[in-house]
Amino acid sequence: MNTTVHHRTTTVDGLDVFYREAGDPQAPTVVLLHGFPTSSHMFRNLIPGLADTYHVIAPDMIGFGYSAMPTTDAFDYGFDALTDVTVALLGHLGVERFAVYVQDYGAPVAWRIATRTPHRITAIITQNGNAYTDGFVKTFWDGLFAYTDDPTPETEASVRQALSPEMIRWQYVNGVVDQSVVSPDTWALDQALLDRPGNDAVQLTLFRDYPTNVALYPRLQQYFRESQVPLLAVWGANDEIFGPDGARAFLRDLPDAEIHLLDTGHFALESHLEEITGHIRGFLARVAA
Repeated sequence: MNTTVHHRTTTVDGLDVFYREAGDPQAPTVVLLHGFPTSSHMFRNLIPGLADTYHVIAPDMIGFGYSAMPTTDAFDYGFDALTDVTVALLGHLGVERFAVYVQDYGAPVAWRIATRTPHRITAIITQNGNAYTDGFVKTFWDGLFAYTDDPTPETEASVRQALSPEMIRWQYVNGVVDQSVVSPDTWALDQALLDRPGNDAVQLTLFRDYPTNVALYPRLQQYFRESQVPLLAVWGANDEIFGPDGARAFLRDLPDAEIHLLDTGHFALESHLEEITGHIRGFLARVAA
């Protein structure tokens, strides 16, 4: 089967949304939802690894990648709004039911879809996409929550460091045993897009909205208990943003969850692509069976 990746842009809700797509549209769909500070670029190598069997869609969220980046005055940046656009895109593409791969920011978008419309989610793959406070690494999150609790110039200065070249590179290489396998194209592209005029305001607005994700956790965990949705966690165990306790926590509500802790960091696909692809293919085949 042709696994060519197509790069498309369509307009939904008046906004241009860029997405990568591959595979047979009649095959089961897998939606890939990226994290901060990246885009669907993080899935550039995973997509062809799944597209011989699945219909794969990987959108760029609004404010990220090649999707529209309206100003904070023109768009109500928050995880509810990012979810609304994602749902509108899937509706535009005629996708009703799908498995979802989530990483970082992609997780709260998927969690909103799952709690709003649980019948749509056939399976979840989470790669350092948190659903429990267990996963928060205190040394990383204390500064962000100080900002969300009290957004002053002093607390903002601290979280602005997350937009710096040093911290963007750190997210890719920290915890990776052989850093030479991580292409510098990853953080260079992310940085170029973050440095667009006005994007800092977008990111700070999303930072301030992050507590709404934590507030969703009790409802989300109830969804896990009631649905027993099939879940695979392929988790960079050395991640100092979302630590391995975040992966283990899924077993509280989903005792049949499949958990794999990998010897790598936050962007595990950069170093463990083949292993993660193998886990996903095996998991989805078992779910379908």
